[in-house]
Amino acid sequence: MRKKQEKIVITCAVTGGIHTPTMSDALPYTADDIASQAIAAAEAGASILHLHARDPEDGSPSPSLDHFMQFLPRIKQATDAVINITTGGSLNMTVEQRLAAPLIAKPEMCSLNMGSMNFGIFPLADRYKKWKFGWEEAYLRNTDDFIFRNTFRDIERILKLLGDDHGTRFEHECYDVGHLYSVAHFLDRGLIKPPFFVQMIFGILGGIGADLENMTFMKQTADRLFGDAYHWSVLAAGRFQVPFATQALLLGGNVRVGLEDSLYIGRGELAVSNAQQVIKIRRIAEELGLGVATPAEARAMLELKGGDCVGF
Repeated sequence: MRKKQEKIVITCAVTGGIHTPTMSDALPYTADDIASQAIAAAEAGASILHLHARDPEDGSPSPSLDHFMQFLPRIKQATDAVINITTGGSLNMTVEQRLAAPLIAKPEMCSLNMGSMNFGIFPLADRYKKWKFGWEEAYLRNTDDFIFRNTFRDIERILKLLGDDHGTRFEHECYDVGHLYSVAHFLDRGLIKPPFFVQMIFGILGGIGADLENMTFMKQTADRLFGDAYHWSVLAAGRFQVPFATQALLLGGNVRVGLEDSLYIGRGELAVSNAQQVIKIRRIAEELGLGVATPAEARAMLELKGGDCVGF
């Protein structure tokens, strides 16, 4: 359970590499839109901003340092939020491409996927008949024959290059129970050090399903493996976002929302922004009597190096 003095940490995943521009006009992909939506999400109460880059011409996921640097400094200048850069990138990037920007930016946090998996988003393609850009449909449909690579060697490399060399800490993304055991493996080897941050992910085809019983099982497993050495958060895909976040709050966890994870604010209603989702989950938390952590409080909880130490 959450310690009495701790407040909840809200992470906002602003754009991601799953959804495509056809799916929602609110999904940001230009530097201006990513920066403005990230800043608004921070103002709404998100203490951590999880960021991907997009090609500003067609909205496709991009590993380009230049694309990242068009919005990262602007976000840092406008807000004190913790900047968390992806190392997962997107489904068509090599590990080298996924690491290119984080190794230069040296952020306080990065996401780190804790295992290889079938990552199936191909069912999304059946919902649309017309596409804004030519890359979108094939990008989605080809995931029926795709393995999202995150080998033990890949994970160790990222932990050493970003963690040991640059002081970056991680959002350890666990899409299934076995990924928790991978965290335990690296914890036993001393490559992950407490207090670490586990993001439990539900509802991605190829990972653990979006059943509330699975959250309880994941939490019980993590408690058995890690004791009080970790902090945990929950995200769920699509329509499961708010129910799972609410349940996580009741169980003592932290939460992640954002247009990377769900394009909706309610049943059948597209969100107009990332901030709208942050405002909703903050309201729910406060109605449950929970305080929301500031960026400074999140840094203290997770023992981050501080925004002054990043590379941009």
